[in-house]
Amino acid sequence: MRRLLLLVWLGLAACSDEAPPQVTPGSAAPPFSASGLDGRQLAFPGEFPGKALAVVFWNEACPPCIRELQEIEQVHRRSAHPLPILAIHVGQDKTSAAALVHRLGLGFPVLFDEDGAIARRYGVIALPTTYFIDPADKLRSKLVGEADAVSFARQALDLIAAPAVTPR
Repeated sequence: MRRLLLLVWLGLAACSDEAPPQVTPGSAAPPFSASGLDGRQLAFPGEFPGKALAVVFWNEACPPCIRELQEIEQVHRRSAHPLPILAIHVGQDKTSAAALVHRLGLGFPVLFDEDGAIARRYGVIALPTTYFIDPADKLRSKLVGEADAVSFARQALDLIAAPAVTPR
């Protein structure tokens, strides 16, 4: 049932009269604010000034999303200086999402996008989708579909190794 709801949501987003936003490499990453598992609001870019980060859109009813989160968690744990990650759950089932996050032992914040507004702002058309954002809040790259640990680590290292840019 949850998969059906997710497909309906994605279908409705695709059938909208509005053109999806063009969030492409070099464009500004859209700002957002969302509540986390603990109920606390986190805001991007406000709470991440001058920091590179990864933003991962996912849903608990999406097996590739779950596998990707596990792969990302491995990279995150192994890194001496991990790239900050925000995992944005797209959908309304907070209870199942929280149980999955607890079971996986994720070491990065999980935020909730219950109505899909953040995902639409980013032009997400498939789950999982991961955006890599540089310290100037510009989109550097994105991975659409399931990423393994090597792909994620490569993108993260490219982002971390990039020359520092003064945030605006």
